[in-house]
Amino acid sequence: MTAADTSTRAPELLRLGGVTVRFTAAGRPALDAVDLDVAAQEIVCVLGPSGSGKSTLLRVVAGLQHADAGQVLLEGREQRGVPAHRRGVGLMFQDHQLFPQRDVEGNVAFGLRMRGSSRAERERTVTELLDLVGLPGAQRRAVASLSGGEQQRVALARALAPRPRLLMLDEPLGQLDRGLRERLVVELRRLFRELGTTVLAVTHDQGEAFALADRVVVMQDGRIAQSGTPLEVWQRPASEFVARFLGFDNVVEATVRGEAAATPWGKVPVPDGTTDGPCRLLVRPAGVRLTAAPDGVPATVAARTFRGTHVALLLQPAAGPQIEAACTLRDAPDVGERVGLAFAAADVVVLDGGAPAG
Repeated sequence: MTAADTSTRAPELLRLGGVTVRFTAAGRPALDAVDLDVAAQEIVCVLGPSGSGKSTLLRVVAGLQHADAGQVLLEGREQRGVPAHRRGVGLMFQDHQLFPQRDVEGNVAFGLRMRGSSRAERERTVTELLDLVGLPGAQRRAVASLSGGEQQRVALARALAPRPRLLMLDEPLGQLDRGLRERLVVELRRLFRELGTTVLAVTHDQGEAFALADRVVVMQDGRIAQSGTPLEVWQRPASEFVARFLGFDNVVEATVRGEAAATPWGKVPVPDGTTDGPCRLLVRPAGVRLTAAPDGVPATVAARTFRGTHVALLLQPAAGPQIEAACTLRDAPDVGERVGLAFAAADVVVLDGGAPAG
């Protein structure tokens, strides 16, 4: 579910109820009683490391993988026994799987031809979609002459041509360089909004998911570890697994007492209303503030890495594990320099073992 009130959501298009998949009788399930719903015109991105179950989930919805238990409902209709080609869903794989012997038009029109659409309808639809994906007039181009980004656009147009009620993307931009991925993901979101397409995508790329999705679902060992808007998941990871998967390493054991927590780094302020007791605590790098030594927790700069928009500092406190901070290039201290550390409660997240009250 999204954070929005359910009364304002679009009608539900997809629902998974207790879906379980086992590849071996004795092994851990690839999917373990997964519940998930996707509203009409919603863009949901499923994130997770290799082996977390995200691609298996996609294949179950598409009808390419049998579920050992649970239900898959599309517009309220149970899909058990419905073959993949009759589910009315589109599926785009990371390697595009274009037909090399067909030109661009032949690839885009393939699904329409299989559906028995007239030649005039096929030509009209292909022209419209190629314009939408930024390849106007490319109908007669050979697949082999296309760049990776152009092939990705053709594959997308082919998946959209039959107007699927649900479009599923499996690592759709995984083979492209980062600069091209960042440009195309913006175009994809615009295109899906323009067409009113419902999308279920799986990816391991956090930046891609957070830029594309209305809702992010993080998977761990065949289960959903967290579901929420990109901002919710980024600002408030639900567990240490989610925090570390997102790249946050400032996680320590702590004991909350009132407005602060005792940690190996010393006292760290916590958000108002945090429950007393032991927990795991995340301090986001943005919440680590540098002060002039000897103010704050004493630390030494162990490393610094230029990240384009900021400098990532790896700091070694006098006690406790290393901690990452972020600051501007102008303010970044040199390696070996001694600094003080302070912490901002707004960037402190209480993970498993404690939560804000209310």
